[in-house]
Amino acid sequence: MLIVKVKDGEKIERALKRLKRKFKDTKVLQKLREKQHYTKKSVTKRKQLQKAAYIQSLRDKEEF
Repeated sequence: MLIVKVKDGEKIERALKRLKRKFKDTKVLQKLREKQHYTKKSVTKRKQLQKAAYIQSLRDKEEF
């Protein structure tokens, strides 16, 4: 559970901004979306390999 304590004299907008940043940094929403549907381990592994290959190809293009 995310907790954001509002300090004395602090604006609510600032506290909401900190809450949103914590929410984004902990990747809570991303985990919830991933757990909506079951994906086989082979599918997740294949996606990871494809992502790694794509990133590597981008890095190879930067070198030239």
